[in-house]
Amino acid sequence: MTEQLEQLEEMPDDWQRALAVVAHPDDLEYGCAAAIAGWTDAGREVTYLLASRGEAGIDGIEPAKCGPLREQEQRASAAVVGVSAVEFLDHKDGVIEYGTDLRRDIAAAIRRHRPELVITLNHRDTWGGVIWNTPDHRAVGRATLDAAGDAGNRWIFPELIEQGLQPWNGVRWVAVAGSDSPTHAVDATAGLERSVDSLMEHRSYIEGLTDEEPETYCRTFLTANAERASARFGDRPAVAFEVFPR
Repeated sequence: MTEQLEQLEEMPDDWQRALAVVAHPDDLEYGCAAAIAGWTDAGREVTYLLASRGEAGIDGIEPAKCGPLREQEQRASAAVVGVSAVEFLDHKDGVIEYGTDLRRDIAAAIRRHRPELVITLNHRDTWGGVIWNTPDHRAVGRATLDAAGDAGNRWIFPELIEQGLQPWNGVRWVAVAGSDSPTHAVDATAGLERSVDSLMEHRSYIEGLTDEEPETYCRTFLTANAERASARFGDRPAVAFEVFPR
């Protein structure tokens, strides 16, 4: 007898503004760009916040040249899925540290943009219990979950109020892409093709990562992820999230 897979819930859609917080250029494109494309199509506002510029991400390009190149590719990538606001915090790629400085920077962005939904990437030790996650992903994911609460507490980081950033306690959910324990999903049908195009904008990174033809690599990776999630989402291609309500 075939075991029935527990189905994922539909992502909440009664929101208008989202802030997506990740460590590096390309994290969102590997993680959830198809969902973001659908949200911007529906008129929702999504802002990207990157902790670093990914300057240590390409072995053959020195950081001083790599950082500006990856920033340019990230802005082009975001535009493909309807995102025009892309900000960088300039933490050092590869050695981003979890702590109060990172929490403060993310909390400040949450207060500036006042999102109802915050998105981040897998903050746990592994990908699927098989592949070790990077320190940057773990640090930024955990700091983002914490900063969603920090942003609403006037007594945490009071210096932000002095900078004109009043507390924002309006974050209703933090959604983690790439989680081993997803709870919700978004239909990726409408946004899947643009997610492929969006990931392809990171051409310098992809060409340094694989000898495979870039479009084939991007399409294979993203389609496989969407199909994997579909088994728990009514056989619809999907982007899965672990959603933490607040």
